[in-house]
Amino acid sequence: MAAVTRRTACIAALVLLGLVPKVQAASFEQADKVVVHKSERRLELLKNGKVLRSFRVALGLAPEGDKLREGDFRTPEGRYLLLDRNPDSDYFLSIRISYPDERHQRAARARGHAPGGLIMIHGMPNEPRYSAEYYRTMDWTNGCIAVSNADMIDIWLMTARNTPIDILP
Repeated sequence: MAAVTRRTACIAALVLLGLVPKVQAASFEQADKVVVHKSERRLELLKNGKVLRSFRVALGLAPEGDKLREGDFRTPEGRYLLLDRNPDSDYFLSIRISYPDERHQRAARARGHAPGGLIMIHGMPNEPRYSAEYYRTMDWTNGCIAVSNADMIDIWLMTARNTPIDILP
């Protein structure tokens, strides 16, 4: 937590000194849909079917297939919505995805498992346990969709609550 507070204080000081330009959300075109192509490790922000931006992503430690239960380290597949935003998460910004949907809840219950939850799009860990190279080149999340911190800022500014997200195989 101290690292986050220090970082926030440093950024605030740089902005106050005029060394970092202020970025306003109005200067970013808003996406009306997000698509994640798991097999390509790509997240796309779209507007009217046109790709505005494309980002490299890391997925869950077991990226193949749909999420079946809590703790399987898979990134879910399906259509969801972007929900809550957390600027104070354990990762550099996070946006919660509306997983689990009713289909995933039913299927997990039928197998006697919890479906899992707290699936997010987020940046890098605020307190990394591995090298920067590891996070850049490996699938490392528990089932979330991770991007670089710079990319997370763009996604944060270019999406709104309830933006649909399709997570494809």
